[in-house]
Amino acid sequence: MSAERTVATPAAQPRAADHAITASVIPPRGAGSGRGTSTGRSSSVRRASAFPLLAVDCGAALLDTVLLTDPARHPLLVGLLLAGVTGLNARAALYRPSAVPSALDELPSLAWQIMLSWCAVGLAAASLPVLRPLSPSTLFTAAALQCVLCCAGRGGVYWRARRAALRQPRPALVIGPGAVARRVAEAVLRHPQAGVRPVGIVADAPAERTEPEGAAELPVLSTMEELRRAVIQNAVRTVLIVGPTPGPEQIGWLRTLSGSGCDVWAIDATQPPGYDAPGRQTRSGRLAGFVCRPLAPVRRRHFSVSKRALDIVTSGALLLLISPVLLACAAVLRSGEGPGVIFRQERIGRDGRPFTLLKFRTHRPADPHEAATRWTVAGEQHMSGFCQFLRRTSLDELPQLWNVLRGDMSLVGPRPERPYFVAQFSQTYPGYAERHRMPTGITGLAQIQGLRGDTSIEDRCRFDNAYIDSWSFWQDLCILLRTAASLVRPTGS
Repeated sequence: MSAERTVATPAAQPRAADHAITASVIPPRGAGSGRGTSTGRSSSVRRASAFPLLAVDCGAALLDTVLLTDPARHPLLVGLLLAGVTGLNARAALYRPSAVPSALDELPSLAWQIMLSWCAVGLAAASLPVLRPLSPSTLFTAAALQCVLCCAGRGGVYWRARRAALRQPRPALVIGPGAVARRVAEAVLRHPQAGVRPVGIVADAPAERTEPEGAAELPVLSTMEELRRAVIQNAVRTVLIVGPTPGPEQIGWLRTLSGSGCDVWAIDATQPPGYDAPGRQTRSGRLAGFVCRPLAPVRRRHFSVSKRALDIVTSGALLLLISPVLLACAAVLRSGEGPGVIFRQERIGRDGRPFTLLKFRTHRPADPHEAATRWTVAGEQHMSGFCQFLRRTSLDELPQLWNVLRGDMSLVGPRPERPYFVAQFSQTYPGYAERHRMPTGITGLAQIQGLRGDTSIEDRCRFDNAYIDSWSFWQDLCILLRTAASLVRPTGS
């Protein structure tokens, strides 16, 4: 429960804002015909829509029902079938974009969803008095016919999409280590059937060329200004992530690109912090022979009302129950350490908003600047016995229950940190800034794993993001119970 204390790693120096823009970008195909303007607006590629696939599935279900069932019960059966098919297909990510879509690749999953839908329709027809039961042969024939209709319809949609992409490929940027990114970009350029045309590489340093002279020269973009220029001039709407996990600066560029509406594709299962495969299932495909899957920023979780209710009820009840303990600690500190028993410090909470964190004062830094910018304050080891007892038992954290009641914090969440170190760690550790997607907490998943005191910031960041991505009310209860058990056998912080 105690705030983390370790040696801070110096953050990487930011790039100079006035870095010269030396990289150019490949002009869009057809620039001479007037489609590639300087703003890129007229050459903007239309984003893929799920409406044609949805229309195909609904049309196939409607036609199937009309051909094989009694006209008197068409409306009810159509409604049940449409709800089942579209819901199951959406759950299976069959309306999500794919790198190289293929109706045959989707057929096994599509057939399974259709079979489940017709089984549900058969059960409903047998149990509802307004409908007559459907025979097994009718159910099987209907499911098979619908599979054929859906596969044919989706094949037509994908054929048109591929032809459109070949006529006007989607401009793409490739993010990753220079050599790997260039290898992937040049391979994609050699196989244009996917409808993707890399126009630049986003890397920290130029990469050596692997292609013979005469091949397309791909510029290396290494500043935000170059990145924006490439996106505007080429109407970029696709981003390919390749190689190992991108560095902190590249992750920041990726957030900028995805925030501007670009689709993000991971090559060879690369997954940056804060991104995940959309839907319950991942629709992997192949792009120029590379395994490719879509990624999307992890959705901002709308943490349930139950989490806030738990915070209010628990913190309010604890403040009432332990008020004598709080008063006793304050009295002992006042008599032994002098005035100012409550320590106030600015911390960063949800969405990067600052708030004032409360603790019992167990040590007095030399000045506010030292408290805000030094991880381990000088002379902190020379605390009185009572202050060491408060630290060892985490009783110095009890005033934070008031922060929880006010809504500054939650009982469970990533530990809040000072603005100075948030800025440093956000540049040094990938995914650190993603911890602020939810309210900070008194305890958390990282703390119950022993990541307190002089432990790895990178490990805490990973556990905090894992907690946020898999949050549930039950997980909060488990963390609180494990925290209470750890207080019985305190190990200090």
